[in-house]
Amino acid sequence: MEPRITGFDYQRVTVAAGVSLNTAVGGSGSPIVLLHGFPQTHLMWRHVAADLASDHTVICPDLRGYGDSDKPADTDGQTYSKRTMAADVVALARAFGHQRFALAGHDRGALVAIRAGLDHPGTITHLASLDVLPTLDMWDVMHGTSAAVGFHLYLMAQPPGLPEQLINAGADAFFGHFLDIWARNPEAIPADIRAAYLKASRGAVDSIVADYRASAVADVAHDQADRRAGNRLRMPVTVLQQDWGAALGFDAAARWQAWAPDLQHTTVSCGHFMAEEAPADVVKALRALLAR
Repeated sequence: MEPRITGFDYQRVTVAAGVSLNTAVGGSGSPIVLLHGFPQTHLMWRHVAADLASDHTVICPDLRGYGDSDKPADTDGQTYSKRTMAADVVALARAFGHQRFALAGHDRGALVAIRAGLDHPGTITHLASLDVLPTLDMWDVMHGTSAAVGFHLYLMAQPPGLPEQLINAGADAFFGHFLDIWARNPEAIPADIRAAYLKASRGAVDSIVADYRASAVADVAHDQADRRAGNRLRMPVTVLQQDWGAALGFDAAARWQAWAPDLQHTTVSCGHFMAEEAPADVVKALRALLAR
């Protein structure tokens, strides 16, 4: 049996024409939506979600193109833009009756959350980002030999064809590589969860590549337009981030401040998969955010 978040109900929710999201929902109270990262599924939130569900309605979807959610073909370069994926999230929350909600994302899910905060400022009450920079800044800080750590960003930004072929030829090795090198505590991702991540990613190569490709084209254009217009995140924002700014030569907090005036930026000491490696710290930060 596939792993699940204990105590949560599962359902498919239609969020756009031909697109339904596999969603786990639990608890009661003010709503918070949790968005997973790469190469994971909603299961990455299993510890955090169970804790928050004691006094919040917690909604954990697989993003479009990931996990057991639908994976539409990318026909126009916008199918996996963060703008499109953010609209999915807003539609998902509304399907559960929530016109306003808090939103937290990790990695790719954080990019979706940021876009949701920019596009739907009256809908997102609080926003948390775990271990990413906004898309425009991410590309800006990657340069020289230090950019080798982000080789996958450049690989999956290439035109359709080669990236998909290369990754499909060794999908478990490719996705497993990131689970191995990004986790400071490998035991935080037990064998059954790792197997679920690899199975889900193996079946979603085309859509995962399309998601990353959008971050080199459509998402950059959307961020640039917001920067020109002076659009910023109006809600309270919490950022938890490894100190990779020091390694790459930039001030992460300063870059975030340009997007989020009401910012709490914290450097963490665990690995990239912080919701699994340090769930108590993530819960504490999210609860503090929701109290702001």
